[in-house]
Amino acid sequence: MPPNNRGGGPGGGNRPGGGGNRPGGGGPGGQGGRGGDRPGGGGGRGNRPPREREPRDNPRASGDATLHESRVININRVAKVVKGGRRFSFTALVVIGDGNGRVGLGYGKAKEVPLAIQKGTEEARKNLFKVPLAGSTVTHPIIGETGAGRVLLKPAAPGTGVIAGGAARAILEEAGIRDVLCKSLGSPNHINVARATIAGLKGLKRPDEVAKARGLSPEEIMPNAIWQAYKESERERRSSEPERAAG
Repeated sequence: MPPNNRGGGPGGGNRPGGGGNRPGGGGPGGQGGRGGDRPGGGGGRGNRPPREREPRDNPRASGDATLHESRVININRVAKVVKGGRRFSFTALVVIGDGNGRVGLGYGKAKEVPLAIQKGTEEARKNLFKVPLAGSTVTHPIIGETGAGRVLLKPAAPGTGVIAGGAARAILEEAGIRDVLCKSLGSPNHINVARATIAGLKGLKRPDEVAKARGLSPEEIMPNAIWQAYKESERERRSSEPERAAG
């Protein structure tokens, strides 16, 4: 058998492709890998300066000093089937309030999540309304209904907290209600529960208006504790309105 002159062995001998004296060879005699003496080798991105990020607008900003940042209840991805495939977009269910009896619900849809949140926030600001409060709770029990959604709201003693979940909790907290009992009696869908909760808050009556319509005193139609809490809430609200106007 003729001798092998092709430069075998671990280092490759003097073969042009061997690892002997080649700068980037992978054999025992080489300098290993791409690092070697290659300029800029093995140093990642080198001394490139870090890129400065442009400041982004907050999509949850309310644009009003008296309102909190909007609160996202749910984000959903929806798909539209077209000839070439499917087009995806996002929907955002958003609530906004001031924590003192004002709250609004919005629904936004866009190709990107931040834009959907921004659209929902703008709609929520347009839908703001006032909620009659008796201290930190609601004035009377009520069932809000919208479509398949049904939500029960009941007054609670101070210190009870917000006994609610999901969409209802976010709305009640943004409205400034800190003690309430809430139960969903219908559809568990986020949109249905949120709209039913808003319908319940909009359906709340003021004790003085109900008493006037019945020809009775407020103490005769409701517990005295809730009536006193309602008067205190109205007094605080009236005192805070001039401060908001000045701000």
